[in-house]
Amino acid sequence: MADRQQTDPAPQWWSRPKGAADGRREGVPAPRPGGGPEDPAPDPPLPFREARYDPWGDQPLQVVDRGRAARGIRLWQLAASSAAAALLAGGVGGYVGVLAERQSSTRLELPQAAVADKGRAPDSVAGIAATALPGVVTLHVRGEKGGGTGTGFVLDQQGHILTNNHVVAESKEIAVTFSTGESVTAELVGRDSGYDLAVVKVSGVRGLRALSLGNSENVKVGDPVVAIGAPFDLSNTVTAGIISATGRPVTAGGDKGDGSDISYVDALQTDAPINPGNSGGPLLDAKAHVIGINSAIRGADKDDPTRQGGSIGLGFAIPINQGKRVAEEIIRTGRATHPVIGVTLDLEYKGDGARVREKAEDGAPSVTEGGPGARAGIKPGDVITKVDGQRVRGDDELIIKIRAHRPGDRLRLTVLREGRERTLDVVLGSANGS
Repeated sequence: MADRQQTDPAPQWWSRPKGAADGRREGVPAPRPGGGPEDPAPDPPLPFREARYDPWGDQPLQVVDRGRAARGIRLWQLAASSAAAALLAGGVGGYVGVLAERQSSTRLELPQAAVADKGRAPDSVAGIAATALPGVVTLHVRGEKGGGTGTGFVLDQQGHILTNNHVVAESKEIAVTFSTGESVTAELVGRDSGYDLAVVKVSGVRGLRALSLGNSENVKVGDPVVAIGAPFDLSNTVTAGIISATGRPVTAGGDKGDGSDISYVDALQTDAPINPGNSGGPLLDAKAHVIGINSAIRGADKDDPTRQGGSIGLGFAIPINQGKRVAEEIIRTGRATHPVIGVTLDLEYKGDGARVREKAEDGAPSVTEGGPGARAGIKPGDVITKVDGQRVRGDDELIIKIRAHRPGDRLRLTVLREGRERTLDVVLGSANGS
């Protein structure tokens, strides 16, 4: 199917034109991350006792632009994929099993860590790290096809932890380890692939330290930031940098090939070094407030020997305002809602903007009758060129700008119709996520 409908988050909404199911546009191939060699260590890993080699780290993450840079950045997500080496899968699984036995008869009480190191200013990197580390966790996940490592952070005293969807999407068992080294198992509360966010929950744990959430709307280019996570399974790793840009239109995922797991993010860009395993970890401001969730990087192409592997200073984080809204809905209902305008887009359109199809592939109207777009006056064939005065260069950017809002928000769309621009006000509708 060559259309994408914003009224229904079913898989066909994300389906690609023939030959583009893997996220390609205009003949640009989408390289896949290559797997590294298996860890040579014969013993099952004890991920919290010592640093260990991550079998996905041998080949750098691969990314590719969407074929036209202006249409948004296509990225590979940071967590190690579920196609793990059998050795790691068995090790993580065994460790999760041990945790389950331990938790059946005990309750965990975390020691109270100091808020800041003596002699370190609270807004220094050391001070920020000391404040935030007690609320950051490492996740080890086992699924049917393997295991992987990611990061999360504590939201509340009830044990809810926010992370990326791609960290836990294929999980059967999840182990959570705190900065103190104490470990428990966790259950999945809910997840949303469109926002690449998920919530897991630990039980029977006292002394949880929830991180303070900031306001991503106040973030400015040049602001200092600190990232905390478990890159390549190195828990409690702290890196620092600045905000390099805001409002970056980013798409990531699509590993299933059917488009159902693509996430669309109006991202914060940072040069703080982040790598596989940092996924789901916090991006913090100078007050140790979370302003973003680290989710993706632009890495080196594996076929280009002149480019650097691993982090090259192009990291992307989901703004925390969006993360907070999605997390609250997942905790309350197990899923999140998506704002929609109720139109089907023409993915074969090559010009600037996002064009509404003349007719949906199944013959149904491309503008949903009675939907938000129809009420605003959108017509088949209209080309949407701006959202609230900000230019839209493609269908991905339109979806990203809409996803940055809540259902019920009012947007002003600029559309091109028969060579003339006109402005339409639309109140966003709502659809359930996946």
